[in-house]
Amino acid sequence: MDVTGVEGEAAGAEGAGARAVVVGEGEREPHPSDSLRTFGTVSLCTYECRLVPGLLQSEGYARALFENRIPLLTDEQLEAQVEARMERQRMLYERATVPFHFIVEEAVLRRRLGGAEVRREQLNHVLEHTSPRNVALQIMPLEAEYHSCMDGPLRLLETPEGRRLAYSEGQESGRLIGDSKEVRVLQQRYDTLRSQALHPKDSRALLERLRGET
Repeated sequence: MDVTGVEGEAAGAEGAGARAVVVGEGEREPHPSDSLRTFGTVSLCTYECRLVPGLLQSEGYARALFENRIPLLTDEQLEAQVEARMERQRMLYERATVPFHFIVEEAVLRRRLGGAEVRREQLNHVLEHTSPRNVALQIMPLEAEYHSCMDGPLRLLETPEGRRLAYSEGQESGRLIGDSKEVRVLQQRYDTLRSQALHPKDSRALLERLRGET
């Protein structure tokens, strides 16, 4: 679930991790990447083991996600969520000097959510949206024997002042983490995972092979 109250929490997260935030039914989902516009975040790193990160989702994939949501969304809610998710992706191009780094599990990219056509569109979308020089994608291969982020998905943000924030999420809530010691541990895990995942060029080659299998 791509939900967090970063816009309301990031400026004031001091010491302990911020409280869990739940978005009410029908509301537009806040998102960690929203803080890029609000607070001028200078980098965003994302690890995902469940689904394609929101900034890299095709419209068909996002729609399939929201169609599978329980409880069901109304048609109006579904369209609003898809529109919001697509609109956020503009920042990959609007913020050409901001580095975006993604690590995604291979199993996520192999999943046929929405069917074969949606998967093919999704793979094309990822290839396109990770082509700018400020966007990097690494895939964590299925055969990897080492894995430093087994505790779940993770996002790391850096502010212009050099402050680092982390965000983790579960089924219906998310937690913004401002404690420097906790963020440091999560940063170490992410940095280690980068060394364990495929190189960006090898990741792109794997994406192209997966696309050829569809």
